[in-house]
Amino acid sequence: MSIFRTKNLDSMVAASRTPGGLKKVLGPFDLILMGIGAIVGTGIFVLTGTGAATAGPALTLSFVAGAIACGFAAMCYAEFASTVPVAGSIYTYSYATLGELVAWIIGWDLLLEYGLATSAVSVGWSGYFQSLMGGFGLHLPDALSAAPGALPGVATYFNLPAFCIMMALTALLSLGVRESARVNNVMVVIKVGVVLLFIAVGFRHVQPANWHPYMPFGVSGTLSAAALVFFSFIGFDAVTSAAEEVKRPERDLPIGIIGSLTICTILYVVVSAIMTGIVPFAQLNVDHPVSLALQYAKENWFAGFVDLGAILGMTTVILVMAFGQTRIIFAMSRDGLLPAKLSEVHPKYGTPFFATWMVGIVFGLLGALVPLKVLSELVNMGTLAAFCLVAVAVVVLRKKRPDLHRAFRCPGVPVVPALAVLSCGTLMAFLGAVTWIAFGVWLVIGLVVYFGYARHRSLLNKSPEAGGSPMGVSQSAMK
Repeated sequence: MSIFRTKNLDSMVAASRTPGGLKKVLGPFDLILMGIGAIVGTGIFVLTGTGAATAGPALTLSFVAGAIACGFAAMCYAEFASTVPVAGSIYTYSYATLGELVAWIIGWDLLLEYGLATSAVSVGWSGYFQSLMGGFGLHLPDALSAAPGALPGVATYFNLPAFCIMMALTALLSLGVRESARVNNVMVVIKVGVVLLFIAVGFRHVQPANWHPYMPFGVSGTLSAAALVFFSFIGFDAVTSAAEEVKRPERDLPIGIIGSLTICTILYVVVSAIMTGIVPFAQLNVDHPVSLALQYAKENWFAGFVDLGAILGMTTVILVMAFGQTRIIFAMSRDGLLPAKLSEVHPKYGTPFFATWMVGIVFGLLGALVPLKVLSELVNMGTLAAFCLVAVAVVVLRKKRPDLHRAFRCPGVPVVPALAVLSCGTLMAFLGAVTWIAFGVWLVIGLVVYFGYARHRSLLNKSPEAGGSPMGVSQSAMK
């Protein structure tokens, strides 16, 4: 039963306040912009086109459906983040409520989810960057423009721009969270400005006739698109991974989580409505739907701004997702489940320096060498599974630790967590069979690593007196 032993919440919070740990420098504005930085990117500039081909003008409902599923989960995340302001996000919350094995599984899941998200978005970033440079007559050799096999009939070997952006952002993240947040804030303000400008320009060209029929593929098509564009909302949960670096986590984390999700949902719905109002939905299935809509409206002067917005949008997504992944690795390493080197904090920069560079190099190479389609298959599945677990964990902790001070309380427990599980589970059912199989294979590999390595090196397993006990109750309380 040791694999289901939970960590003591009080000892977790105390450990996070140990001198020499991560620096507490973030406020609510930083967190909201961090969430927007992770959410607004590929969803608006790429997936709106693919989603429109699947749902038609009802893509707006697809975004609403995805936002509702995220909203239920966001309420659960907000309660946990304000109650347990410790690095590691859902991995940490699971360790405190559902046990070590479940925590390992979800942590292992998130390592792949966040990592593949950064790799996949770096490939999209490369496409927009090369498009922008092409406007100035600058072109890379074919061999360095994409991963092997990414372009049929073209001899490609290495996606150099994708690798370079990963290395640049890795260097930024390794230098400090304050510096990373400042750069992210500037880029988010610019890219949101570009999106708002698109709304202002595109609104004048909307033809309501393009919205009929509104739901050409029925409810099934709308939900299938929701499962696809759910990728657009991945990122708000990365805000919780910064919990240990927030000055007032009890107040600021719920503001950052719910605020960023609300703002981004409004932007997605409005942009998708305008796009499908300008261009017949059947013509939007391209990798640059926003640019296409402007070309269709004969607003070509704005195309350069769109490319700039897309590049900045994807840059901030990579930055925040890579940040979240390094903090999860940091938390797992600090618990003994991964090598101790990964939780070492740089004495000058106050960051997990080695872990940051390891993540950057590994997933930078994946983005440079693996085609986009292969990279993106598992990302949505991992996120939906994480959202289901955090909803279950909230109910468990309410039952086992009703005495805990909760600065933010998820409303309607257990109804809202149940709706989170139901809505996320429904979207999971609309993902392809190949995705399910690949997800299962990754989990099997994770179980082998856990039972062969992590379980025996777990600090909680070695020293239960140091804070481990069933359902996070202290040893003294049990006596």
